[in-house]
Amino acid sequence: MPLLEETTLPQAHPPTLPVVIIGNGPSGICLSYLLSGYEPYLDTGAVHPNPILYRKLQETKHLPITEQDLEYLSEGLEGRSRNPVAVLFDTLLHPDADFGYEFPPVLQWRRDKQQHIPHVVLGKATPGGAWHAMEGSMLTISLGIWMELPDVNYRDLSNGKRRDASSDRATPEEISSYYRNYVNLNGLQNNFVDNTYVTCVQKLSRGHQGEGLENRHTNGGGGEVGDGVNECFEGNGVECENTGEGGALWEVRGYQQVQNDTHIPFSLFAENVVLATGASDSPVRLNIEGEDLPFVFHSISDLGLALSQRKLDPKSDPVLIVGAGLSAADAVLCACNSNITVLHAFRKNIDDPDLIFKQLPKTLYPEYHKVYNKMSSQTYTNVAPSSAPNRQQATSIASSVCAKMCSKPQLATRTSAGNASVSTFPDYTSFPEHCVVSFQSDMKCLLQGNNSFKAFKISMALVLIGTNPNLFFLKEQGQYLSMDPEKPISCKQNPIDIHPYTYECAKEPGLFAMGPLVGDNFVRFLKGGALGVASCLLKRHKKKEKLITNGGNHFI
Repeated sequence: MPLLEETTLPQAHPPTLPVVIIGNGPSGICLSYLLSGYEPYLDTGAVHPNPILYRKLQETKHLPITEQDLEYLSEGLEGRSRNPVAVLFDTLLHPDADFGYEFPPVLQWRRDKQQHIPHVVLGKATPGGAWHAMEGSMLTISLGIWMELPDVNYRDLSNGKRRDASSDRATPEEISSYYRNYVNLNGLQNNFVDNTYVTCVQKLSRGHQGEGLENRHTNGGGGEVGDGVNECFEGNGVECENTGEGGALWEVRGYQQVQNDTHIPFSLFAENVVLATGASDSPVRLNIEGEDLPFVFHSISDLGLALSQRKLDPKSDPVLIVGAGLSAADAVLCACNSNITVLHAFRKNIDDPDLIFKQLPKTLYPEYHKVYNKMSSQTYTNVAPSSAPNRQQATSIASSVCAKMCSKPQLATRTSAGNASVSTFPDYTSFPEHCVVSFQSDMKCLLQGNNSFKAFKISMALVLIGTNPNLFFLKEQGQYLSMDPEKPISCKQNPIDIHPYTYECAKEPGLFAMGPLVGDNFVRFLKGGALGVASCLLKRHKKKEKLITNGGNHFI
């Protein structure tokens, strides 16, 4: 989506909110739920299977979890997240899920409208975030029940669909529908503003608002911005107020896309901004020759589109899939299920302990272990060793190597004794410890292994080696917020540095981050970010109320 060059004049009375959430996926939806007065208590009729945690919960069962000491509750818990509150909330919602059990949540939800904190959730589409962009019948990584949000059973909204006893997965369409319905069922729709694109987030000193806004000019059309803001935001039912003197404010600017592709710019102030944008904005690229050719793609949805349009069939040249993550595995499954020949290249050794497949229980993820078995057993037979040149040399000889294409791939198949026997599989061949050197305009690709080159003619290539967030609207694209500010933000290698129990950015008070931005890529765990942020903001809100009651300064 092209961005409007958004430079606006200050409004006479710009709206100010306690919280602005950027991103309307499951992270933003869950946080909106918690900020809307819904409070989690220990269900008096439930017993948690972890006796130590259950004892702690019993100590303060009269208080909602958001008012308790999350560090104390999280102590000693273990799970598949680096963030302790994420592990805590997951074990409260899905006790012992990693052991294959399906125990009910131990939480009971009550609504106290007095605990509502005014907020707005800005999203590029309808609530559900990136799930609306996912197509096809591919099933989710997680079980359907792990995709659900607090207090609304996924199966209740999906008509009780359950595919089999061991794999209760869902399609992206089912999940996106669940999230849309969740917002409406809980009366959250007035907090959400759809089709909005944030173009700038900057910190201002509340005592110097005028100075902070001096550099803004008229927009590209020469007009002033102001009327559209109240229509976009206050018209959606969001309570906007002007704050008094106090700490710093954030200015959030952008535009809302309406009918006929019209852009209505907006500008508002916020005491706190929450980044819940996910990590699907920018696919990671190989940065090699030919990567921009029309048969090279970076999204699994392009494979689904090619199949639906009958551009691929069992007689087509192979599809090259690059990557060893779950997206690449999804592509392998999708292609093989359609009888499409697959060449699967990845850099890691098949026995690398960091492969995601080694971290997933076989009973819960049989499909992915099926792919892993293919990767480890149906591997290409190496040709005679040769001196492997560097990348520059490899590129220079790409054309000549591609002119001598390999015949149909032969595979070295591991036997039960661990020895290798040669066989031929028509539908799938893996290339461990290989990288792509180049793509050629005649639809050939050049692969380089440890000691050889291989060239194949392909019908399309899918480069699925990860995605990175795009925080262009922040200073330095948000890089200064990361664990290593010398490197770009990466959800796996270099997430945003946050306080472990509040999710507030370590380098920027008043700015919070959650979800994939802090390393939580599964819906199961990103909900913990909502708990941490909401707990922090609600506790601060209570402190402000006490100050007001005691005759202190005025706050929202």
